[in-house]
Amino acid sequence: MLRDRNSSAIVAVSDLARARAFYEDILGLAIEAGSFEDGFLSFRTGQTSLGVYVSEFAGTNKANAVTWEMKGDIVDVTHDLKSKGVVFEHYPDMPGTLNGDIHENGEMKMVWFKDPDGNILHLVQGM
Repeated sequence: MLRDRNSSAIVAVSDLARARAFYEDILGLAIEAGSFEDGFLSFRTGQTSLGVYVSEFAGTNKANAVTWEMKGDIVDVTHDLKSKGVVFEHYPDMPGTLNGDIHENGEMKMVWFKDPDGNILHLVQGM
């Protein structure tokens, strides 16, 4: 029933202006036309959209909120994000090794970081 349908992620935030600055300026996402109305933003990310909305429950999710599949550029993107002040999460119980901020397990490379509300964002290469 849904296997042929596109899906998108949606993230709760407490401050829409702060979230907009983070997702546009730090992550480089383009805001879609008609956004910033009624407490909702929509950003273009690849062939999909990322919705951001105001909620009193912002940042309460303790698991990945959004995952991006990288295309051989996770090292460059990680360095770029770090230069913009992004702090990466390190999970010592993960299998594999930690190389700087990048968790490596065989061919798979992964990083995690949080948006201003604490939503966990994940980059993965080699899936």
